[in-house]
Amino acid sequence: MADVRIDALSVTYHGVDADVPALGGVDLTLADGDSVAIIGSSGCGKSTLLLALAGLLAPTGGVVEVGGEPVSGPRLHTSLILQDFGLLPWKTVLQNAELGLKIRHHPVRERRAHAMDALERVGLSEFVHLFPSELSGGMRQRLALARALALDADLLLMDEPLSALDALTREDLQDLLLALWRDRKHTAVLVTHSIEEAVYLGRKVLVMTPRPGRVAAVVDNPGMGESAYRQTEAFYEKCAELRRLLASEGALHVGGVAS
Repeated sequence: MADVRIDALSVTYHGVDADVPALGGVDLTLADGDSVAIIGSSGCGKSTLLLALAGLLAPTGGVVEVGGEPVSGPRLHTSLILQDFGLLPWKTVLQNAELGLKIRHHPVRERRAHAMDALERVGLSEFVHLFPSELSGGMRQRLALARALALDADLLLMDEPLSALDALTREDLQDLLLALWRDRKHTAVLVTHSIEEAVYLGRKVLVMTPRPGRVAAVVDNPGMGESAYRQTEAFYEKCAELRRLLASEGALHVGGVAS
């Protein structure tokens, strides 16, 4: 189970000359298998929120729970995908895909089987002997996703994973993320600067205030997951609603949010 409860979460970075409050009291509740997209201006604490949820950053205050258990460190079935992919250039596609399982000391045969299954899911099973430098940007992102899937994660955290890709590749991988979420029923938390991406991939869209980040609004998005949602009037209306909310928070002017 990967239900999420975040209550009054605050994070302050302590610098040499001054303290920097990144999050100023965030509340969020997700049911197991839910999907949320988080959007807001640059510097509003979106990535900090993910790191706290992943157990990689200790909160200054508040509560973070997954599956009813406090998050006090990295969790076995939580996977985090970063913008820079986090691939090891000296390892092959297969070796990168099974890396998380190797770190967790899974037997060779087991981790190889899980990695190959994940690579099949993302369309990379024919490229297992290549190195990351031999892959396109979209293929490298698929590989990062395969590594997360190989861990059988029930909570998938994604920090702007598609931002460096061209528009067509980005839409293709959005479709893949949606298909995998439907199939695996994991809980998904996506940080993005794209309004359209947030609406396409988030059953809920969390709008954050400029720093210190707080929740300005939680927008329900029941059309998410429907066939050809991008082409519907409801999709454009939901994008317009988010644009208005972001403008009211000053996020569209602070920077970093794509229309």
